[in-house]
Amino acid sequence: MGSRGTIGILTGGGDVPGLNPAIRAVTVRAREEGYRVIGIRRGWAGLVEMVPDPDADNREHFLELTEGTVRRVGRTGGTFLHTSRTRPSHLPRSAVPDHLADSYAEEVNDVTPEVLRNLEFLGIDVLVPIGGDDTLSYGGRLHEEGVPVVAIPKTMDNDVPGTEYCIGFSTCVTRTIELVNRLRTSAGSHERFLVVEVFGRYAGFTALVPAMAGAADRCVIPEHPFSLEHLAQLLSQDRRNNPSRYSVTLVSEGATIAGDEEMTFEEGEADQFGHRKLGGIGERVANGLKRISPRFVGGRSVNVVSQRLAYLVRSGDPDALDAIVPTAFGHLAVDLIRRGELGRMVAVQDGVYDSVRVDVVTGSPKVVDVKRHYDADELRPRYTGLMGEPLLISASRRG
Repeated sequence: MGSRGTIGILTGGGDVPGLNPAIRAVTVRAREEGYRVIGIRRGWAGLVEMVPDPDADNREHFLELTEGTVRRVGRTGGTFLHTSRTRPSHLPRSAVPDHLADSYAEEVNDVTPEVLRNLEFLGIDVLVPIGGDDTLSYGGRLHEEGVPVVAIPKTMDNDVPGTEYCIGFSTCVTRTIELVNRLRTSAGSHERFLVVEVFGRYAGFTALVPAMAGAADRCVIPEHPFSLEHLAQLLSQDRRNNPSRYSVTLVSEGATIAGDEEMTFEEGEADQFGHRKLGGIGERVANGLKRISPRFVGGRSVNVVSQRLAYLVRSGDPDALDAIVPTAFGHLAVDLIRRGELGRMVAVQDGVYDSVRVDVVTGSPKVVDVKRHYDADELRPRYTGLMGEPLLISASRRG
């Protein structure tokens, strides 16, 4: 054990570029400060499936991290510790490991006592979970149970409450702009509408910010149900005004057409956090635009290029911001641990690095402020009144 104690670190939920730089930063800094560092594999699953016995083979569940282990991983995307969507407080019977099957036989089980037992078995003094609000809400639960926690926020959607920035968001925006610009050649060559479906279950930042950067003429977001006819009219106008005779819209996966009772889902059951897999709204919009377009272009139907970006924007290496911010977050986490400021989440507030209580993630959702940042009539970002607004228009003013 390090002279200061042992820090455990894990990544949960979906992978994003920037996780490995955060793991590297925590490890290198913590080791320099005299801590031992344990990497827990596959998120909360590692702490559920581990067998708290010195003679058990737990190599699939944790490993000791050193400077040598993490030296090169910071240059790569994903998470070398791997991840899962396991929720220990709501574990279905089918996911209960064999050695716990006799003790947890309900359809849904809270195996938190086993997680606490395994943390004690590992000798972890402080836990650093990296994840979105689902992962971090369980981190908050563990803090309530007496486990010292310092959390790091990540998510492509940039929607973790309490912070203006989450690991993965910048790369998502960068990839979206890059991929949309590539798709323009096909849309322009055939004089079509281009419909691109992007991430964004409840918050539309991943559509709004790329659109603000010029990636699209229009964007539709979860916070504002939209009229398909109105979108068709606006895109037809944009296409008419474009010398190359095409136009582009970004569609958040959680966007809804006015009158819809729910979002558009793929087939399949919900995960352990109650989320069904989204997907298909982009195709619905594309089909609707083709059907409606004759009303606005002289009776002729406009064909549509429809593309769902999905994992293309969360794969590959991190961009510059998603190498810099995770590194800073990792060092901030160790600073908080050294000062004994536990039960915190590192954050960006008012444009500067800060920290907030970890339980903020279970508070009010972080979504686009439609009145301030979205022009609901024009279906695009609002470009007026930006003085004093956050850099990435993804936070609200304090007070």
